[in-house]
Amino acid sequence: GAAVWIEAGCADCHTLAGAVASGTTGPNLDQVKPSQEEVAQQVREGGGGMPSFKEQLSDEEIEAVAQYVAESAGG
Repeated sequence: GAAVWIEAGCADCHTLAGAVASGTTGPNLDQVKPSQEEVAQQVREGGGGMPSFKEQLSDEEIEAVAQYVAESAGG
């Protein structure tokens, strides 16, 4: 999941302490504490200013980054 986080550029927009990321465009994931399911859906579908990544990432990559974010943020 960490490799996908880096590859997809998630830190450009999001704060996540576990990833040493402090982006300010998107929500602070440490505060939101999303579940794995919430992250996977958001990454696939986009919304709220975030683009969909379903064309750039495989299902396996989406699930890996979703698990990584949920575990890192305590969701």
